[in-house]
Amino acid sequence: MSRRMVLILTITCAVAVGNIYFPQSIAPLVADGLHVSADSAALVVTATQVGYTAGIVLLVPLGDRIPHRTFLVVLLSLTGLALLAAGCAPALPPLVAASALVGLTTVAAQIVGPLAAGLVAADRRGAVIGTLLSGSTGGMLLARTFSGTLGEWLDWRAPYLVAAVLALLVATVLAFAVPATAPGSRQSYPALLAEPLRLLRTEPQLRRSCLYQATVFAGFSAVWTCLAFLLTGPAYGLGAQAVGMLALVGAATMFCTPLAGRLVDRRGPDPVNLVCMLGVLVSAVILAAGARGGTLGLAALTVGTLLLDVAMQSGMVANQARVYALRPDARSRLNTAYMTCAYLGGSAGSWLGVQVWSRAGWWGVCALVTVLTGIALVRHLALRRSQESPPRGEIPEGRVVGSGSAPAP
Repeated sequence: MSRRMVLILTITCAVAVGNIYFPQSIAPLVADGLHVSADSAALVVTATQVGYTAGIVLLVPLGDRIPHRTFLVVLLSLTGLALLAAGCAPALPPLVAASALVGLTTVAAQIVGPLAAGLVAADRRGAVIGTLLSGSTGGMLLARTFSGTLGEWLDWRAPYLVAAVLALLVATVLAFAVPATAPGSRQSYPALLAEPLRLLRTEPQLRRSCLYQATVFAGFSAVWTCLAFLLTGPAYGLGAQAVGMLALVGAATMFCTPLAGRLVDRRGPDPVNLVCMLGVLVSAVILAAGARGGTLGLAALTVGTLLLDVAMQSGMVANQARVYALRPDARSRLNTAYMTCAYLGGSAGSWLGVQVWSRAGWWGVCALVTVLTGIALVRHLALRRSQESPPRGEIPEGRVVGSGSAPAP
């Protein structure tokens, strides 16, 4: 796959993922513009996120049934039309409905991953996955900043209209740039929807990747959910804007994930996973120092969140590389199972974080991150020991049989 194609697919990921996050920055502007309460305007953000989750479950499996180029063009065209409808919505209910449709259809990044995995050589797959993930991260960060600035200059409708133009433009480019690919499956739609659950039962490597990412992402979500409580509380007394400024530290992951991908290509996913888990544990220790407040505490939060972001995102590169190597004919369905588990872990982590914060404060949240990551680390080390001395006549779990992939390190 050429560098030009990698760039086009990376931009596609950035545009698609940005559509999920830019409404977060303009919700107050929506409230003012439509003369509704802030709580009511927040439904726009919720509808987009719920729609996105539904899209992962209901639409992404079709990536194995419909040619990738056709599917991506249709999805991005529908996203562009939904964004136009949102930008022209006369009241909150139509805006919420259009936002749900935006979320449902803006799953192009989850189709691009399996497409790229099939177009690139196995020894470059990790690097390409890392580059695509850097595009998604950039889209998330830039969308929040861009939409907030544009909304302040004009009004809340402007970000939707600009995003619509970008989505339709990318759809046009993909219609000519993406090579034709043959579908990997001819199963019916109900069978495709049921397949991710079956794959979870039959593919131990998929279960392992899901466990790793779900636990680490749960800790990640717990930290970022409770960070606002800490920064706006008595220890720091800062405004909500401080959380947004701290989140910009995560931009460093745009440069780290391609590096992590190249390490996966050279060393395999398991060593990278191990380093990432250890990195999350170290970040929890550093973050705990943030409870003290003051300049040193803020420095600890900055370093800790940076390390946490880099470790979590790099681990995702390793896990996706492992998952995509399992079944070339079922990459979209594998990705559906993987991403669903990851998002469920993140949602559970947010809820657990709030519960722990209310009982044990920031120290408790950091301890929660340690426990969650420890679960994945124990599983990982136990598997490594079993692979070093497998029972006679048995194949180690790290080896994927019949998939054409090399043994997992």
